[in-house]
Amino acid sequence: MSDAIAPAEITDPTLSATLLRLRVRQPFLAALALFARYEITRSVPTAATDGLTVFVNPDFWAPLTPAEQDGLLLHEVLHAALGHCTRRGVREPQLWNIAADIVINSMILAQPGGALPAGGMRDDRLAQFSTEEVYELLQRDISKLPPLTMADLLDAPPGSQDNGQTSLEEVRRVQLEGHWRSAMQRAQTIASSLGGSAPAGLARELGALAPGRLDWRAWLWRFLIQTPTDYSGFDRRFIGRGLYLEALQGESVRVYVCVDTSGSIGSDQLATFLGEIRAILSAYPHIVCDLFFADAALHGPLRLHADSPLPAPVGGGGTSFVPFFDWLATNADPGETALAVYLTDGHGTFPAAPVEMPTLWVVTPGGLDLARFPFGEAIRMAG
Repeated sequence: MSDAIAPAEITDPTLSATLLRLRVRQPFLAALALFARYEITRSVPTAATDGLTVFVNPDFWAPLTPAEQDGLLLHEVLHAALGHCTRRGVREPQLWNIAADIVINSMILAQPGGALPAGGMRDDRLAQFSTEEVYELLQRDISKLPPLTMADLLDAPPGSQDNGQTSLEEVRRVQLEGHWRSAMQRAQTIASSLGGSAPAGLARELGALAPGRLDWRAWLWRFLIQTPTDYSGFDRRFIGRGLYLEALQGESVRVYVCVDTSGSIGSDQLATFLGEIRAILSAYPHIVCDLFFADAALHGPLRLHADSPLPAPVGGGGTSFVPFFDWLATNADPGETALAVYLTDGHGTFPAAPVEMPTLWVVTPGGLDLARFPFGEAIRMAG
């Protein structure tokens, strides 16, 4: 499968004029814009992108000032280049669009002469955050958000199928990421030759494009051996490489893992959960893992070791976290070194009181606001 996607020739004279103006003032962004496709169409009310093509409504475009046209074009190009159409995952589309708009608009307005059409989302308090972080912050008080006047993130078109074993959506994501990664590198080369540079905030957004994976060795160390901030007695340079685990040889650690298998959890999320369980099992050779599946009822425990096959999930009903913690309160040995891990979207009934055990909630993208978990620590999985 090739990462190359040929951009279409820009034929509209006003779009060409915008690129000429940008080349003088913002060479990096102008170079980046050359890697998008453009289509003049009335199928969108204002402007939009599917991750590669920028769609512009001529009736909306024509009355704009040249500065607003420049800003509008950059707005859509940056959405495409930063993967906002494919990074969303299972997050709520409109809220994700608002978060992405805030991030993009802060970059554009920070440029000399930067301007946007009226009605663009802006929040200077959130300008220093990535789109994922802005989304989480906005979730805390959705009622205060203004309405989204320009929904401009479209679903990415399907890619060319590879060998029939990968979904078209995944193929397209890889193709688009490869295309824009190459575009960023070439734009930087072009801009450097012209004395330009990338806009502030771009590096932060690019960092969010890398796929995340929970470092279970670090999490197990943090929860079970030391306090969250205390690595006394160990050289911090070696912590990230897992060498601190040598101190744990001979000591077994029990991890109680519960997987949310309620009806709100899709097959892709379940597959991700099972991948995290495999990562837990391989993180540390002396782990003893008891696995549970839970919707409104509890299924388990199932004893797992590093080489154990993962069982098929059981569930599909409503969501209650109570049965798992009730089981721990009755059956877990309080003298053990143990940790409870719950993989979930967070939407369910919590117990009235926590068990006396460190608890880690691993929450899906788009799941419950992390601040709303009543006990333990909650972390968000990458989308």
